[in-house]
Amino acid sequence: MKNTIIFASTLALFLGACNEPRATSPGASTATTASHPPTRARPSAAPAEPEVAPSPAGAPVNTLRSWTFDGDAANAVPAGFTFSRTGSGAMGRWVVRAEADAPSRPNVLAQLDDDDTDVRFPVAVANGVSLLNLRLSVRCKPISGRVDQACGLVFRYRDENNYYITRANPLENNVRLYTVKDGRRWQIASWSGTVTAGAWHQYAVEARGDHLQVFWDGTKVLDHHDATFTVPGGVGVWTKADSIVYFDDLRAESH
Repeated sequence: MKNTIIFASTLALFLGACNEPRATSPGASTATTASHPPTRARPSAAPAEPEVAPSPAGAPVNTLRSWTFDGDAANAVPAGFTFSRTGSGAMGRWVVRAEADAPSRPNVLAQLDDDDTDVRFPVAVANGVSLLNLRLSVRCKPISGRVDQACGLVFRYRDENNYYITRANPLENNVRLYTVKDGRRWQIASWSGTVTAGAWHQYAVEARGDHLQVFWDGTKVLDHHDATFTVPGGVGVWTKADSIVYFDDLRAESH
């Protein structure tokens, strides 16, 4: 009987110990079933920036310069140009004028000296520009001239005696391309077609290496190869003899 009582007491103590709560370490969960906190969505990563391949060392960078003359004072010499003359005779008189029909109003660049020396070629060259492969364009309007009414574009200009020139002349109804080498002008290409005095025209030349192309009123009229000048040079506008000519929207872009 005594042994039965001892066994029952021992069993009761054992069962009581099993039912006591277990000690938990600080911060530990007391739940018997693990509960998982709600899953939080990770913030989506910002979209990756597209990779831009770096330009190869020495690769040409396109640049654009333009001159509208609208920021210059009327009846004054335009800023940012140097003036010279090939041949003989007067140097030329380059001034900014306000014209109601200017392609970009109000101003144009005008050459107003009517010295009729036949071998007189006034040039206005933009400062700080030196290009090899380029597109050069201008709006030009031949006004008057008995000997000539030439509007021209100069490129790869080294000095007043060395450059390329393309010019249009309504007195002859043609567009031509020349080299000026050591002060002597040599015709290398010509196109015959309508060139109207007293009207604005679109005039452009493109040069890549020895490949030269000339555009008149949006149409390619000359396509020629020449290697007289193969290094970068200046750009500008040009007239001949007694030509009175207006220019506007001169643009030079490297290619």
